[in-house]
Amino acid sequence: MAKSVFYSFHYERDVHRVQLVRNINALEGQPLLNGQRWEEVRRKGPSAIQDWIHGQMAYKKAVIVLIGQETASRPWVIYEIEKAWFDKKPLLGVRIHGLSSLGSVDRQGRNPFDQAKVGNGIPIFDPTVRDWRGNTDSQATYRNLASNLESWSEKGVVRAR
Repeated sequence: MAKSVFYSFHYERDVHRVQLVRNINALEGQPLLNGQRWEEVRRKGPSAIQDWIHGQMAYKKAVIVLIGQETASRPWVIYEIEKAWFDKKPLLGVRIHGLSSLGSVDRQGRNPFDQAKVGNGIPIFDPTVRDWRGNTDSQATYRNLASNLESWSEKGVVRAR
């Protein structure tokens, strides 16, 4: 694996898509909590969630926001983006709405970097492939993501000051 990254994403909606990204094995990400473990952390309150984020992000080389249909509206994703920016970690986004989750794909979501207090110009890569009818081809999207994820991970932007 090329590098260790922290994946930021909307757990409830996109955990299946994130598992597909992890299965590519191009990068090492933090362990994915199962639903029960995530609920245990959540029940302990905001400080426990912050502690978990800080612990998982601490030694990662970059932060990749996996952008689904509703990612930009998630407060903890925005927190993770702002923390990465403050910590001067390379930051980038990868759209995952075109990956199949339980047999369906989503619509493209808004840019979560627009919601966070970070600079402009953070790159967002979109591996989505469409077929001749204009429909999302989730298998081709996955292959495109697998071919490019490692190189995209090298293109994150860091806060200048």
